[in-house]
Amino acid sequence: MEKEQDTLSTEIVNRGIQDSGPYAGSLSFSVRVRRGLPDFLNTVNLKYVKLGYAYLLSHSIYFFTAPFVIFIFSFVLGKLTWKDFYPKCDHLDAVFLCGMLGLILYLYLDSTPRSTYLVDFACFRPPDELKISREEFIELARKSGKFGDAAIEFQQQALKNSGIGDESYMPRVVFRPGQGITLKDGREEAATVMFGAVDDLLAATKIKTKDIKVLVVNCGILNPTPSLSAMVINHYKLRHNISSFNLGGMGCAAGVIAIDLAKDLLNAYPGSYALVVSTEAVTYTWYTGNDPDMLLANSFFRMGAAAMLLSSCRLDRWRSKYELKQLVRTHKGMDNRSFKSVHLKEDRQGRQGLSVSKDVIEVAGHALKANITTLGPLVLPVSEQVHFFTNLLFKKKSKKPYIPDYKLAFEHVCLLATSKMVLNELQKNLELTDEYMEASRKTLERFGNTSSSSIWYELAYLEANSRIKKGDRIWQIAFGSGFKCNSVVWKALRSVGKPERSPWIQESV
Repeated sequence: MEKEQDTLSTEIVNRGIQDSGPYAGSLSFSVRVRRGLPDFLNTVNLKYVKLGYAYLLSHSIYFFTAPFVIFIFSFVLGKLTWKDFYPKCDHLDAVFLCGMLGLILYLYLDSTPRSTYLVDFACFRPPDELKISREEFIELARKSGKFGDAAIEFQQQALKNSGIGDESYMPRVVFRPGQGITLKDGREEAATVMFGAVDDLLAATKIKTKDIKVLVVNCGILNPTPSLSAMVINHYKLRHNISSFNLGGMGCAAGVIAIDLAKDLLNAYPGSYALVVSTEAVTYTWYTGNDPDMLLANSFFRMGAAAMLLSSCRLDRWRSKYELKQLVRTHKGMDNRSFKSVHLKEDRQGRQGLSVSKDVIEVAGHALKANITTLGPLVLPVSEQVHFFTNLLFKKKSKKPYIPDYKLAFEHVCLLATSKMVLNELQKNLELTDEYMEASRKTLERFGNTSSSSIWYELAYLEANSRIKKGDRIWQIAFGSGFKCNSVVWKALRSVGKPERSPWIQESV
């Protein structure tokens, strides 16, 4: 019972003055009990620990092979001297021997997985005329005539507690009275944010569009025909044999999935460039009904997009900002409660919207627990892993297991900027300091929840404040419908100074 109570939180709700009944004319209050994030760090599922070590061993075989090959060659060649070669071998034999050694080295390098580099990335900042304050949001929503008084009050309260400030961006078309959202509206928004991000990226990297071999675009709700990836290809006149993919319906975690797909494709096309574009169309997440579960998306989602340029060319290591170190994806779709926690549906009046279950925080907690348990063996220092396993094997039954300190594995953490309450819960359970949470909170306040691109606005914040030093490890965590939790870890290849283009830097007029 005590364990279950730890996951519950209470909220006193003011129901207003009762109109009838024995308590007419009096204020009425009720207590709402809801599930919070589970104390997942105090329970360990060894299945996910074993999975993490399986990933580690499968990628370590190349590192164990290299010293062995070097040792054999050193042992053999160490016994030979120039006198052994000179009388017996002519120049042709020497050339042949060098060729054989070169071929062996080439085959070894070709068989080992190539590193994936993040050359650079860019986040789009919409024009100032699309800025919207919380007060203006409610005023426009009321004037649209699409919401009842209860729905307006609900959105007002949600905005107040959201952690979003007064400078996030919204397309004004959603507040247009008397007319629904059209496919044209969605395409125009997508084109604005996607092309804006890609333009900034191309300007920063000076890359030629004909050199881009792979394109991956992700957007959860808007999936037109031709696809968003086709829009990018048409606008930038990309090569005719480009490998393009369009990911839809995968929620806020799709940005990490797009990186994973691009990484695999770069392994298939070594030495190539991959362009990844992550966005969400606010116009298509907008709900015009009065169902509270479907109104939450209105309050949190804002305009935004990010574009990333990846490379598998070894020479690009010297010009790239980051190297991809680990990527772990966790899917809880086999569980019905997780599967239904966030889904697109229609209300009783047939109005479409994104429904968010009251169980979503608890579901996210279980997905995160599985994800970080798998990630732990890949990133934690050996001392922490030894301490953890020693405590796990020899602890007393009444003693809680030792919880590894994930702060030892990362210098920076970028948690998906969903809402203030979710960030508070994650900070408490992951035992993160305010410094680790700063990028997520500032992004939520300034730009709101931009879905899959949110974690890139957070990394841009760290760069704009000159926080990234050579060797720093950055942990990006994203959640999404399904339910999914995905992690990606980057290592800074150099100290990153304040960039010329950034959504956090106001251009001089």
